[in-house]
Amino acid sequence: MKEEIELKNNERIDDLEYKGLKIIQNKNGFCFGIDSILLSDFAKGIKKGARVLDLGTGTGIIATLLCGKTELSEVTGIEIQKEVYEMAKRSIQLNHLENKFKIIQDNILNLNKYFEKNTFDAIVTNPPYKKKETGVQNEDKRKLISRHEIEANIEDFIKVSKDMLKDKGELYIIYRPERLVDLLSVMREYKIEPKRIRFIYSNIHTVSKLVLIQGVKNAKPFLKLEENLYIYDEKGNYTEEILKIYNK
Repeated sequence: MKEEIELKNNERIDDLEYKGLKIIQNKNGFCFGIDSILLSDFAKGIKKGARVLDLGTGTGIIATLLCGKTELSEVTGIEIQKEVYEMAKRSIQLNHLENKFKIIQDNILNLNKYFEKNTFDAIVTNPPYKKKETGVQNEDKRKLISRHEIEANIEDFIKVSKDMLKDKGELYIIYRPERLVDLLSVMREYKIEPKRIRFIYSNIHTVSKLVLIQGVKNAKPFLKLEENLYIYDEKGNYTEEILKIYNK
């Protein structure tokens, strides 16, 4: 008998078009964007049997896709917003991932209540990219917390990553290029060495608005700048690489 998943006001089930995976979202809240899709693809090299942590998991989109794209043993997401956490929890049930995807409702700064240091093989995160009280202050609190450093700033995310990662553990993060220096500086400060960077562009005529970074805890310095990733071609269609990422 098929289990019924309850949907609340303004919620919908979106088909991720990848191995039958689906996600519950609230159309009036903060829905995932292409940044989460690109980060999950960037992190698909996570090793078989890895124990993974998703900081600020939101709807659980990145962790859900990683369950399909990798052979991780377990992924734990932590999300501070109760409503969003509950949506993610129902998505886990919807995808029958209860044995693989765990979720905690709390601030990332409280992870030491749940885990010892040096616990995880890899961490993924799509953190808030705007400084507190900068830019347009969105009226919806859910979007505000997702986009602005209200509950935790980028240094908090990196410090927590340093504490939770095993030696030589990997951090995968997507961020904004205008704050890249801030990110790289704090990564170095907390002994997470930047190893790979890939800039993302809408098309060849635009400036980069997103950047993917992989860091490794306690690694030696050596940085690889990867080929740029373009979302659209000259005709405004998705590029071949994006279509491949979307499993088209």
